Amino acid sequence: MSEVAPSARTNDPAPAPSSTKPRVAVVMGGRSSEREISLESGRHIFQTLDRSLFEPVALFMDVRGALWRIGLPLLVQNTTRDIEDRLAADAERVPYEALSEIADIVYPGLHGKYGEDGCFQGLLELLDVPYVGSGVLGSALGMDKAMQRHVLRHAGIETPRTIEVRAGAWAADPEAILDAVSTEPGFPCVVKPAREGCSTALAVPRDRDGLRAAIEDALRWDPTALVEEHLRGQEVTVAVLEEEDGTIRAYPPTETPPVGDFLTIEEKFLPGHGENITPARLDAAQMAAVLDVAQRAFVALQLRVFARMDMYVTPDGRIIVGEPNSLPGSSPSSTIFLGPMEEGIAPHALLTRNVERAQAAHAAKQGPLS
Repeated sequence: MSEVAPSARTNDPAPAPSSTKPRVAVVMGGRSSEREISLESGRHIFQTLDRSLFEPVALFMDVRGALWRIGLPLLVQNTTRDIEDRLAADAERVPYEALSEIADIVYPGLHGKYGEDGCFQGLLELLDVPYVGSGVLGSALGMDKAMQRHVLRHAGIETPRTIEVRAGAWAADPEAILDAVSTEPGFPCVVKPAREGCSTALAVPRDRDGLRAAIEDALRWDPTALVEEHLRGQEVTVAVLEEEDGTIRAYPPTETPPVGDFLTIEEKFLPGHGENITPARLDAAQMAAVLDVAQRAFVALQLRVFARMDMYVTPDGRIIVGEPNSLPGSSPSSTIFLGPMEEGIAPHALLTRNVERAQAAHAAKQGPLS
């Protein structure tokens, strides 16, 4: 099919032509700190979806959470702010109640709060609109690092040793928390908000003053900050997919060695800024252990369709799940595509699999997706 053409209003997207192919609404932007990465993911998903199988529809979520149908002139804008400045003149507002009129299934390219954490998924469940990815519970657990670690440890899966710092406890007695962290996990340590991604407010303090500043910064983003051990070893990320027969399969891991103390947003998402080694440099026993843990974590957290597991392999043999990504970055350089490509699954084929698995999952569900 041809791309969506502008209608009489300058750059205003025209109604989609009628088609028997499923209409896949790709949602990007959003309300979180990760909206710019979401734009990159959404653009790539929209551009890569197989037009012989699907009818893609580009939807932009603004900072208030409203949906807008956008055409190519807006889709190629540099930033979410560039798009938002032109929405009123050049886009079509789509009420949530009308979503089922323009889409048969939603492919969220959203990341972070309100898009990846179960909020958007819950809304789609109420609207009876199928969507790609995990359900409400799996999405919420995938976003909340504090809760997911409780679940993973209960399932016998190792996570970083962590102290949870609640905003109320910090306000009441910060010195006691600083004393506790100084003892265990000690310095250097890693500080991050419990429900943010893309290295937002992530810090590696090396002394008490740095720790104080890092916790205060993390608590500006979330009411819970995590202080965890600074892990050494190989950082690997693993694509985990739901297969056609319902089995869960982890694909060859990608090693992502950081330049500094941790992977920056540039190293994660910008071509040429980071090194990705696929398959990871692991021996046979390590490889088997990583794949097994990734699959078990996927099941324990009730993830569905596809996800990415960020993990560590330490020099003393620990296999540790850092965090899952229930809607992993899907820009052209994103690692979610690398493991499947090792097995001959091209990016467009992976997106097709994700849509088809999601369609089957929603057709078979009883109540909300679980």
